[in-house]
Amino acid sequence: MKLASNLVSNGSIDYKGRIAEKRETGGWKASPYIIVNEVVERFAFFSIAVNMVAYLVGEMHQPLPEAATHVTNWSGAAYVLTLLGAFVADAYLGRFSTIITFSCIYAVGMVLLTLSGSIDTLRPPQCTTKPCIQASTSQTSFLYCAMTLIALGTGGIKPCVSSFGADQFDESDPIEAQKKYSFFNWFYFAINMGAMFGITLLVYVQVEFGWGWGFGIPAGATFASIFIFVAGRRKYRYQKPMGSAFTRNLVPTQVIVVSLRNHLKGVGVVKEGGNLYEVDSKESDICGAAKLPHTQQYRCLDKAAVIIEPGGETKNRWKICTITQVEEFKSFIRILPVWAATIALSISYAQLSTFFIAQANTMDRNLGPDFKIPAGSVPVFSSFNALIVIPIYEKLAVPFLRARTGHPRGITSLQRIGAGLFVSIFAMVSAAAVERTRRGESSGGSRVSVFWLFPQCFLIGTAEVFSYVGQLEFFYDEATEGTRSISSAVFLSEIGIGSWLSSAAVKMVVRGSGGVRKGWLREDLNESRLDYFYWILTGVNALNFFVYLWVARRYKGRRSEPAAAVELAAGQVHDNGDGIF
Repeated sequence: MKLASNLVSNGSIDYKGRIAEKRETGGWKASPYIIVNEVVERFAFFSIAVNMVAYLVGEMHQPLPEAATHVTNWSGAAYVLTLLGAFVADAYLGRFSTIITFSCIYAVGMVLLTLSGSIDTLRPPQCTTKPCIQASTSQTSFLYCAMTLIALGTGGIKPCVSSFGADQFDESDPIEAQKKYSFFNWFYFAINMGAMFGITLLVYVQVEFGWGWGFGIPAGATFASIFIFVAGRRKYRYQKPMGSAFTRNLVPTQVIVVSLRNHLKGVGVVKEGGNLYEVDSKESDICGAAKLPHTQQYRCLDKAAVIIEPGGETKNRWKICTITQVEEFKSFIRILPVWAATIALSISYAQLSTFFIAQANTMDRNLGPDFKIPAGSVPVFSSFNALIVIPIYEKLAVPFLRARTGHPRGITSLQRIGAGLFVSIFAMVSAAAVERTRRGESSGGSRVSVFWLFPQCFLIGTAEVFSYVGQLEFFYDEATEGTRSISSAVFLSEIGIGSWLSSAAVKMVVRGSGGVRKGWLREDLNESRLDYFYWILTGVNALNFFVYLWVARRYKGRRSEPAAAVELAAGQVHDNGDGIF
């Protein structure tokens, strides 16, 4: 029986558990509540991230290289923990409940951080003579406990918010499907709105009124965002979680084990139309998940679903898997090369909240006779970029490109990611050139304007606009119904791993160039050779770009066969199966 035209066809339900109605739920009626939650989360996160180095150095009396490493490690953990949040959402709680649960954890962490910034006994005494008194173990532990809860909260919220927002649009409806891609653009626009307020307003409050107010305001906003998000519950469309966490986690393991066992038994690669097993029911035996069509890519994994003995055992998934299980695992494997080929951008992006700010601290930040730009607000150059680029791209570039390429989004997701990676090369070239100029002027006794940092921040922001939104689209589209949160988390974990790799790169450069006293990266930035470090990152980004081109040209998506043939014939060009070109 056909569903009524007013009902969604993607399995979404409303808050009462009924099939969701298009007129009453989803779309832009529901999206604002979701976007507000993410705006506040980014508002709070960036107000901490960009100024935490200053807090650790100025209040907790940590050395600059150590503080920068701690912040990048914390930021990295926040993004890698998205894998945990996504797993809980896809397998157990669902996206809505996961966002609520981890938002509460986030709020508790913000309260503890506010206490750390407000109560004198939770910080070492003010430094009046060198060397400064270091923070005690209990003071450091309290602060790190707060930061751990915030990282955990971020890990639960971020992979679910973008996917939950995209869930509000029915992909089978051409109008709603088009709006979904606009949602990704405006979602990223909103993220940067939150980031911009965090790194301007909040950083100013922290500098002028103290850390208690600087941390307390985003803590209050976090509590408010939870109530706003819950207020939209009647308008949301919900996707049911796909079975228990334990069972869901076993699927890739079962596919690997069974395919390997059958390979050792001498079972050959299955040809098209071969005898593969699938359950007879309408849905797959993965709870709530639709069946997936068989594809020819990674055919060695098809051995897990080969029917060796007709009429034999079919219930034990450690002996035979279904086509859907195999195809779901293939979908995950397909995205890994693209994921790995974009990590270098995250290493460069990590400099925005560490060394870019350290540079700003040594530059002329006066804006008129009575105002001095806080060093922690420098990343606003990057966020401001997104507020300009995204409306122009959405309103002007997309229609222009669509008319010439025939693609509904103007360019494919893979092309958009590639454009971001290409721009990132020039961002680091600019950073190296500016640092050399800054250091030369400083040695002569003068200070260059902080606005010299604008080009590198603007370019890294442009790279992020293209790459981030392209990855949001790509990882959501390539995921199966039950793995969209985990797919988004795989993308977000890349940002965290990039932060960790940035910390590792700093340590390697320090050790390889002579240590903190004689090497390229010293406590005194004017005695350092930070420009050499930036040139290394330029080379890494250039190499990464060419690796990405090689990967993207060979990429074949899960819908490249046979469905893509129909879509291509209809003029709906996908990057699935066609690589970057």
